[in-house]
Amino acid sequence: MADQSGWDRLLLTVLRGPISVWARPHVLPEDLRKRYAQHPRPICYVLDRHSVADMVVLEKVAKAQGLPDPMQALKPPLPSRSSFFLERSANFWGDRVDRRIPVTMRELVSAVAKDPTLDVDLLPVSILWGRAPDKEASWFRLLLSETWDRVGRFRRMLSVIVNGRNLFVQFGEPVSVRSFLEEGKEPARAVRRGTRSLRTLLGRQRAAAIGPDLSHQRTIVTQVLKAGSVRRAMGDEMRSKRISRREALKVATDYAVEIAANYSHVFVAIMARALSWFWTRLYDGVELHNFSQLQKIVDGNEVIYVPCHRSHIDYLLLSYVIYYKGYAVPHIAAGINLNMPVVGGFLRRGGAFYMRRSFKGNALYTMVFMKYLGLMMARGHSIEYFIEGGRSRTGRLLPPKTGMLSMTLRSYLREPRRPVVFLPVYFGYERLVEGKTYVGELSGKPKEKESIWGMLRTLPTLKNRFGKVHVSFGEPVHLNDVLAIHAPQRVPGQPEKSERPPWLAGAVDDLATRIMTNINSAACATPISLLALALLATPKQAMLESDLTRQVELYASLLRQAPYSPLAWTTDMDGASMIRHGERMEVLQRMKHPLGDVMKMTEETSVLMTYFRNNVLHLIAMPSLIACCFLNNRTMSIADIQRLMRRIYPYVRDELSLRWKESDIDAAVLEALDDLANHGLLEAVEGNTQWRRQPTGSSEAVQLSVLAQITVQIIERYYLVISVLLKSGSARITPDALESQCQLMAQRMSLLHELNSPEFFDKALFKSFIELLRARKVIDVNAEGRLVFNQILEAVAEDAQIVLHEQIRNSVLQVTHT
Repeated sequence: MADQSGWDRLLLTVLRGPISVWARPHVLPEDLRKRYAQHPRPICYVLDRHSVADMVVLEKVAKAQGLPDPMQALKPPLPSRSSFFLERSANFWGDRVDRRIPVTMRELVSAVAKDPTLDVDLLPVSILWGRAPDKEASWFRLLLSETWDRVGRFRRMLSVIVNGRNLFVQFGEPVSVRSFLEEGKEPARAVRRGTRSLRTLLGRQRAAAIGPDLSHQRTIVTQVLKAGSVRRAMGDEMRSKRISRREALKVATDYAVEIAANYSHVFVAIMARALSWFWTRLYDGVELHNFSQLQKIVDGNEVIYVPCHRSHIDYLLLSYVIYYKGYAVPHIAAGINLNMPVVGGFLRRGGAFYMRRSFKGNALYTMVFMKYLGLMMARGHSIEYFIEGGRSRTGRLLPPKTGMLSMTLRSYLREPRRPVVFLPVYFGYERLVEGKTYVGELSGKPKEKESIWGMLRTLPTLKNRFGKVHVSFGEPVHLNDVLAIHAPQRVPGQPEKSERPPWLAGAVDDLATRIMTNINSAACATPISLLALALLATPKQAMLESDLTRQVELYASLLRQAPYSPLAWTTDMDGASMIRHGERMEVLQRMKHPLGDVMKMTEETSVLMTYFRNNVLHLIAMPSLIACCFLNNRTMSIADIQRLMRRIYPYVRDELSLRWKESDIDAAVLEALDDLANHGLLEAVEGNTQWRRQPTGSSEAVQLSVLAQITVQIIERYYLVISVLLKSGSARITPDALESQCQLMAQRMSLLHELNSPEFFDKALFKSFIELLRARKVIDVNAEGRLVFNQILEAVAEDAQIVLHEQIRNSVLQVTHT
């Protein structure tokens, strides 16, 4: 049996029955029995902290899972004990700790060292009382849940009574005793090495479940201020501003206190309970996808969560799902605008740390922030920040803001303790609390500053239906993979001497592109987003019910049979069910008619629905762009289709963060053509060298035309920029003037010919397209700051004429010539 005093043996005898009956452990991994059903070597259990209650629970779990009894002696020449604690109580109350190496550990190493045919597996076990929050029934249980604090016998007794049915038991990977022995080394060295290893393994298990052992905010601030880099920055501040050391220290302290989180596990546990109540009233459910992407990287890595940013709900939602899956919630980089009275303090306790929108011109603040970030990473705490910087107002991913990525990379290079892995996260909502606010801001209204009053004003909207919300984890991005490409000469694990190595900017940009692509690759096609794709592609945002049913079923089938990526998700509803869901969500209106009901959206609803269409636009962009080739042409050669796609793809990829490389586009086009053919929308002719759509007026031709309208606005926008440039002439207009003119003309086109949607004339989209034209050398800027171009631009315009319908081209030319 385990190392025990006479008092412990008495307690074990007395408490075994009551605790066995009362405790209801939740055991991980779930396939424990299968893993150890026929284990070849003897097993010795290793627990972190001495506890009679833990031994009773371990005994119960071992019996239930068919594992060796931890109370049963090992066979000679091994020691009699088959379990032991790394730490033992040093007094009666249990509040003092004896951390000397356990006798059992010494005996095991000695026995294995003497017999080369002998070995034992040490199995680390973490037993956490109160770490199953989804089963907690009272607030009192949360207060007694597991923490890093050392507790005495009385506190442990209360925890057993209160949290006995909310018990979390985690088994780690077995470690061979022989693996600690080194040839020619004394067994005493192996004992010390093995004990350190076991402490580390058990510490990681505990950290994965409840988070690292974070000190009080005051202690973290002290550590930041002691850092040499911060001290040097303080010296520069003293010299530049001619202030005393005391004043510089006060400035640095104020910065650190402004930034630092004040994480409280108890507060997080209580908030988890509150959020469970909140989600059930706000949403029809929270759906989690691809959680295995986190599970495969969480051990031994520094995890950086990099979600897209749709709503203020994102902060709470991601922490909530991570916590309820048994992992520590991340520290979240939040804008300083959220540090409001009362709310700011609550967010700090939930793991939020604050950052200013701009660090420019403030070297001391920058250094304090970077040291704080590096300290969190060095201590093993996962971090979360939004790569887009702010919330998307259009539903598309915003261009990445690389400041935090750069600081993360620099912090790692300065102190590379653990491999860093970025985990992209996609949020998919069916309705947004901030929806109307976004439309107003896109229409020109100033952005509202976050305030308590602003939060209170949103409360009445919470009575509406918000449908389901989806949280989907993307493919992780390993920082070392990126560094291997951009800094192949760098030795992994070695600190970087240069503060800003020459390859840093390229590595950060590559990292950002991979993250954005992987966020979109984990997208979720909900019924609301599919309805938006279909109806917003029609002139009056209306379709016959039968046509709408066929169209959304077509989109769902395209996405299921040829998925955008293995991690993308598509609703399993049929068309009729999607329409009923849209009516329940008050997205669709039914217009009764003797020849068949018409389903439509109001203009206000249509503008709001552009957001949800844009969430998944990239999933169907490839088949839609190919469909555009057949708007003016019934038959097209494969060569022409691929040439047109090669011409336009780089710009669409940049706007929608598509996953294919330019070198892969020909193969992607062929795959999409086959998928369209499988659905009867196209057919191969002339020995598979030509592709033909169905005759005009057929239901398949109509479906293909509606599919094309999904992306035709993107091509319209590009054609508008090119038309304005060609009309102005080379070296006649500046980039800023071109952006402004295009925005105004798109706004007028929207009023005259399209749905009056602000996202169509979003100036940021024109700016990004013009910058990409410059990056690809299609246009350039001369010494006077004006745009110059050559015949390549005219060739692009000619290709656009092949794709765009004459009516659309006339609409563009009308606004550019008036």
